[in-house]
Amino acid sequence: MASPTSGYSINVNDPSLISLVNKLQDVFSTVGVQNPIDLPQIAVVGSQSSGKSSVLENIVGRDFLPRGSGIVTRRPLILQLINKSPTTNGETKLETTDSESNVNEYGEFLHLPGEKFFDFNKIRDEIVRETETKVGKNAGISPSPINLRIYSPNVLTLTLVDLPGLTKVPVGDQPKDIEKQIRDMVLKYISKPNAIILAVTSANQDLANSDGLKLAREVDPEGQRTIGVLSKVDLMDDGTDVVDILAGRIIPLRLGYVPVVNRGQRDIENKKLIAQALENEKNFFENHKAYRNKASYCGTPYLARKLNLILMMHIKQTLPDIKARISTSLQKYTAELGQLGDSMLGNSANIILNIITEFSNEYRTVLEGNNQELSSIELSGGARISFVFHELYSNGVKAVDPFDLVKDIDIRTILYNSSGSSPALFVGTTAFELIVKQQIRRLEEPSLKCISLVYDELVRILSQLLTKQLFRRYPMLKEKFHAVVISFFKKCLEPTNKLVKDLINMESTYVNTGHPDFLNGHRAMTLVNERQAAAKPTQVDPKTGKPLLPARAQSPSLDTTGDATNNSGFFGSFWASKNKKKMALMEAPPPTLKASASLSEREATEVEVIKLLITSYFNIVKRTMIDMVPKAVMYTLVQFTKDEMQRELLENMYRTNELDELLKESDYTTRRRKECQQMVESLGRASEIVSQVQ
Repeated sequence: MASPTSGYSINVNDPSLISLVNKLQDVFSTVGVQNPIDLPQIAVVGSQSSGKSSVLENIVGRDFLPRGSGIVTRRPLILQLINKSPTTNGETKLETTDSESNVNEYGEFLHLPGEKFFDFNKIRDEIVRETETKVGKNAGISPSPINLRIYSPNVLTLTLVDLPGLTKVPVGDQPKDIEKQIRDMVLKYISKPNAIILAVTSANQDLANSDGLKLAREVDPEGQRTIGVLSKVDLMDDGTDVVDILAGRIIPLRLGYVPVVNRGQRDIENKKLIAQALENEKNFFENHKAYRNKASYCGTPYLARKLNLILMMHIKQTLPDIKARISTSLQKYTAELGQLGDSMLGNSANIILNIITEFSNEYRTVLEGNNQELSSIELSGGARISFVFHELYSNGVKAVDPFDLVKDIDIRTILYNSSGSSPALFVGTTAFELIVKQQIRRLEEPSLKCISLVYDELVRILSQLLTKQLFRRYPMLKEKFHAVVISFFKKCLEPTNKLVKDLINMESTYVNTGHPDFLNGHRAMTLVNERQAAAKPTQVDPKTGKPLLPARAQSPSLDTTGDATNNSGFFGSFWASKNKKKMALMEAPPPTLKASASLSEREATEVEVIKLLITSYFNIVKRTMIDMVPKAVMYTLVQFTKDEMQRELLENMYRTNELDELLKESDYTTRRRKECQQMVESLGRASEIVSQVQ
């Protein structure tokens, strides 16, 4: 049969459709890539003793498959039968070991292109040799198929996949999990939706125990794409037949069953010709009382015609989907190949320069939010830095409470200490400045944390940029980029940290009580007095009902029952345990003099004033930090790296002695490019083949 060439079209009703699928199989097998397209094919399954090999040889009409004990078929055999008109009268004899050899029947292996095997004994030897090349002489199996094409005027165009026979128990050198290995391999083939399952079963055993049918029903429970072959019909007990099975009354299959009669073991040993075996098969069905009325639907010739028709119709149905899958896969692999690029783009210096420029531009656009790949799902790039500034840092600074560590009694102690040897007449400025400076220094930690978080975001951006296909292609270039940029970020951290620390030091060095937003001492005292007055109950004259004026403060006197015996105030706890006699002794003060009693009214007032002043000024400083720290970080870290990134990369990477080494491709890229090239080539040829079908 002539091969389709350019300008040659195949009609969907033409038997050449099967040859078209054969060509698609060859295309993917030749380049050694996994077939991405689920092609229609007939997978032959059955147990080791079911007669699979005999059925296939009867279909071909020649004896060519390896035989022996144990697992003989150890690799899938893709058998492509091609009907070829005879070129001669067939009388030309060839000097071979095969008595039936002639010039019109020959085989070709895909792994030996151009070599024709007219001697079918040598075909058997080559199958054995190629199998052992892959899996050795032990009983191991391999999923790698052997492609054999047989041309003959005596066959119908057909494609069959002969799979290893199902076995139960390991024998000899077979692996312990041989049953699972074979089962997994067979399932891989028959589970594909486009596979027709040819389940071979011995007719002289219970159909319910058929290994082939059991496995077929796992992937095709409705029997929609399974055809049953009943072998060894001639070996059934007298009075028994397969009529009920053929009628679909036992295990129904949509494609039905075909009974066949194969050569027995003695026939094979005596080298009985298959042509003679087929004649005996025909006579058996024509003369058997149970089958004579349906003899035309029995035997190997009918099975071959049925398989040919089923396969052709199946291909016709699946062809539109095959075309679509080929087109989709071709686009996918072409796009991936484009991303991988050519093996050599040009001058190394120019390549590095272009990559540095492109990286710097992308880094800038990601920070500015101008990149083309903006996410609608999550924040990225510069938006995450904005989140750090305006959410994390702002709320972190606002959450710093100046009085979570400094309590009222601590403020009272500082007030006393700051007044020195003379009791203070007014609220002390020194105490206020001391406390507020301590609190300002607490803002240094969240401010430095803000820098660290922004640094982490810059590293995150770097990692995202380095995931691009270009850097997967050049791993050493990726490592160099990462090292240089991280070093650059760290170099920028030092001045950024210094600037932020300087801002904190500036605020803590000079407390500007003249700030327009600051609550001054007079206003603070007024607020405290108003609060205290509002908190006290107003005394009313019981006679007039008018509020009584507050009593004037009593002038100091020499009353010995005054402050000395009052337990409130800073020194209340010191005098609480002393009577007048001990007081008169004037004992030396203890080594540690601490306040422990409750605050007196005056002390409470002074503390409240101090707290108001601290809160007012601390809020001013917090607003300043929330405004200035992000500016400092942007100036010395974010903006600086954005402006100087290209210069930094050029200084550290654009060195002639390293360029070629940096552009050394990864093994993955080299391997993947080869795979994609092979796949694009295969899919391109496959696309040309299927485009010939009208």
